[in-house]
Amino acid sequence: MRIIDCHAHIYSPDEKKYPPVAKPLRVPGGKGSIRDLRQISLAKGVTAVRAVQTVSFYGYDNRYLCDATKANPKWVSGVCTLNPDDPHSPGLLRQHVKDFGVRTLRSTPGNNRRTFDHDGVRQLWKVCADVGATVDIFLMHPEWVAGAEKLLKEFPKLTVGFDHCMDLKPGPIYDKVLSEVLRLSKYRNLYAKVDFISTGTAIGFPGNDLHEAAMKIIDAYGPERCVWGSNFPNILWTPKMTYGQHLKIFTEVLPLSDKARRQVLGETARRLWFPKLK
Repeated sequence: MRIIDCHAHIYSPDEKKYPPVAKPLRVPGGKGSIRDLRQISLAKGVTAVRAVQTVSFYGYDNRYLCDATKANPKWVSGVCTLNPDDPHSPGLLRQHVKDFGVRTLRSTPGNNRRTFDHDGVRQLWKVCADVGATVDIFLMHPEWVAGAEKLLKEFPKLTVGFDHCMDLKPGPIYDKVLSEVLRLSKYRNLYAKVDFISTGTAIGFPGNDLHEAAMKIIDAYGPERCVWGSNFPNILWTPKMTYGQHLKIFTEVLPLSDKARRQVLGETARRLWFPKLK
């Protein structure tokens, strides 16, 4: 079975060449490089990954993400993040795609992360449509949904990955968030990253407190519109669950059909971001 990791952050050990922001969010133990990711992913049977720009460490400086993507085109699909409030971002996006092979923009809200209904966001989505790139939408709060829907309606042919399904987790707004995630399945160009079990669980492996939500989302979107991601490096982003444990939930624990399992774990991602992968 083909397995593709659709959400992994990477960190260079060379902080002179790739300087972090002030007060960066560091990986405990420092194991977060593209080499570290390759080692653990291969050990778990993962053949390809989508590497996501680490804003909490590098801000909008995508140089490490771009270099890692260009150096590993056979198994890495790069996801850059650019500031929609910066007028230079559309040009940078074109450069990242053309010169480094980046395939996706991780789209954050404009106006200092207040809304997706924003000219800067639209300009970046338009560039993606023009150059054949895709979008991962960082839609993490219910109050951002209205603006996000405007963009989804305006760009119905643009492939949009849904980061962490709005950060779904047990708590006071669980029902509200799940309801919105399920409702948004009506947008056929929206693809759910069902990677929130490891980020949201309150109990650790096997994350039973979020299994029902995952199955409802897979049913609503269809497994052909769902993908798995590790949230590497897990020691930082999913301290209650390891890389292998999160993968095991999808390879063994969740009651998926064999066909659905293959789609969620790799075939959907291969179709969208790794068309040349044999």
